[in-house]
Amino acid sequence: MYENELKALKKAGRFRERKVFDVRLDDLASNDYLGLSTNKKQFKKAVKLVEEYTIKSSKASMLVNGYHPIHKLFEQEMAEQNGFEEGLVVGSGYLANMALIEALVRKGDMLFMDEEYHASGVMASQLLGDRVVTFKHNDVHDLKEKLEAHPAKRQIIAVEGVYSMGGDLCKKEIFTLAEAYKALMIVDEAHSAGVLGLKLLGIFEYYGIKINERHIKMGTLGKAYGSYGAYILASKTIISFLVNRAKPIIYSTAPSIFDTALALVNVRYIRKHATKYAQQILERQMNVREQLGVSCPSLIVPIEMPDNEHALFVQDGLISQGYLVGAIRQPTVEKPMMRLILNLSVSMKKIRHALALISHNKVQ
Repeated sequence: MYENELKALKKAGRFRERKVFDVRLDDLASNDYLGLSTNKKQFKKAVKLVEEYTIKSSKASMLVNGYHPIHKLFEQEMAEQNGFEEGLVVGSGYLANMALIEALVRKGDMLFMDEEYHASGVMASQLLGDRVVTFKHNDVHDLKEKLEAHPAKRQIIAVEGVYSMGGDLCKKEIFTLAEAYKALMIVDEAHSAGVLGLKLLGIFEYYGIKINERHIKMGTLGKAYGSYGAYILASKTIISFLVNRAKPIIYSTAPSIFDTALALVNVRYIRKHATKYAQQILERQMNVREQLGVSCPSLIVPIEMPDNEHALFVQDGLISQGYLVGAIRQPTVEKPMMRLILNLSVSMKKIRHALALISHNKVQ
């Protein structure tokens, strides 16, 4: 029924399929930044934590009887650690972005979204009609012009702490601009929490930004935190509003209790070992600067490829050498790239080797 469409994708080098990769490959593709997803000791801690409470599945939405003491404990610890009034655990980062944008942008409001914001936010923004304005990526001047041109009851700015494909950071000047206009800020910290800052709390800590009632932080549990799910941190008023109006929260089964427990023990583990992790992150960033001559402010290294076919060719070559690296193609990115993650569980020697292989095969 969709054969012609699939043929077109294959011809353009954009065909995708699920693969079960060899577990022996060094993982330089996933967002498991700290390597916690394979930590057996942490897994056992999560099992023990769940056993301390009632063992059950989530079984219903959080507004029926799916809300578990572990959900509440996780929310409280995340909010306190990050300097927010309250937290809310969500089923996935995709649902968290859908919930925030669909619920918070009301009649008379305007959303200002970075053009490279995650696809989940872009999809949610399509429900808003003429209440959404896109500004040029990380362009403070363009954002200011559009804030001036579109006054509203509430102005809401949506950015990412670390942009998932390019690995670049949201400019601090955007936070300053938002404060000057008293705009709400939705900050997607999926790729910055667990990576940036001396305590690895993310972009707010990295820039030394004091949290206020207009700040909203969301992030995932499936990246640095080595689990699955997501969270939203904000003022008590905003969290209460989301509980009452956000459809992905009201009408979804509560997040997995075990996954939330795993994230909680991993958050505690990161807090305890933050200094060690921060040093390892810095070492990898400095190595990229020395080896490739480019700045690396996060743990994402994008290396542009000439075309889709070549990106897949390089990926296959890396697999033969024992490395799994993401070959990212359109429509996810404008130009195809190899996206290498500086995973802390992979040795510096292997990372240098993989980077050298990619650089050598960058052009045909």
